[in-house]
Amino acid sequence: MKLNKEDLELELLLLAIYRLSGYDFRNYMRSSILRRAQSRMNAEKLTSITSLTEKIIHNERVLDNILKDFSINVTEMFRDPDFFKALREEVIPVLKDLPEIRIWHAGCSTGEEAYSMAILIEEEGLADRTKIYATDMNETVLKKAQTGTMPLNKMQSYTKNYMLAGGKKSFSEYYSADSQAAHLNDSLKKNMVFAQHNLVTDGSLNEFHLIICRNVLIYFNQQLQQQVFRLFDASLSNGGFLGLGTKESARTDQGFLEAFNTKEKIYRKKSRNPVV
Repeated sequence: MKLNKEDLELELLLLAIYRLSGYDFRNYMRSSILRRAQSRMNAEKLTSITSLTEKIIHNERVLDNILKDFSINVTEMFRDPDFFKALREEVIPVLKDLPEIRIWHAGCSTGEEAYSMAILIEEEGLADRTKIYATDMNETVLKKAQTGTMPLNKMQSYTKNYMLAGGKKSFSEYYSADSQAAHLNDSLKKNMVFAQHNLVTDGSLNEFHLIICRNVLIYFNQQLQQQVFRLFDASLSNGGFLGLGTKESARTDQGFLEAFNTKEKIYRKKSRNPVV
C-alpha cells in the first residue's frame, strides 16, 4: 500500500502539538484539521505541513496561533431558536421541581448559548437554584465569555432569535450598550461558572441534569465521539437530558440515551426513575 505522505505529515504535526501543548487533535475530523493547517501554512508563508511542524516546535507564537486555528468558535445567542424553545417548553418543566438544577454547556466558546440559557432560566423563575457551568478548551474565548460582552451589530439578529425561542420580555432589558458593544447584565453571571475543560482529555466535572454540547462533535471522528459520549454518560444524572447540534446525533439502539425530541436533537438518559 502506497504511503500517503500528506497523512503522515499531518499525523506528525498533531503529535507535535499534543507533546508541546497537551491538546490532542489526533481524532478530530481530518478534513477540517487539514483545512486549518493549510490556512496556517499560508499565513506563515510555508510550503509544507512538515515546515509548519518545525515552526511550531521552535516558535511559541505559531504554536499558540495554530491552537486558536484548531479551536472551533462559531456561536450566537439563542442559536437555532426552536431548540431553546423546546428546552423551555419540554425540558425545563421536567427539571423545575428539583431543589437544585445543574447545567453544563460543553464547548461554550464565547458564551452566547450559555448566557441564553441564563436568560431562559431567569424567565422561568429558576435562577436562584440553577448553576450553569460553561466550559471550553480555549482559554482565550473563555476570558471573552466571562466579560459578557457581545458585538453590537449582532444584537438585532439575537433579538429575533430570542423572540422565536419564546422570549417573555424585551431582549434589550438584558443588556446595556455603548458605541462599541453590548454588555449583558451582571445578574446573568451570578449563577454561572466558567472553566477550562477539554472534552478530549479531561474527565467528568460533576453530575448534571442537562448537558448542552452543540456543533462540537461534528469535528470529531467516530472513535472520539464515542469517548465523549462515555464522558456524558458519566456526567448525566438518571433521566438527565443531552442537547446536541442540528447535524449531530446519538445512537439510541444500544446506548445510554433515548430520544426525547428527535427534531431538536434532545436526548434523555435511560432510567427507571425520573431525574434525581
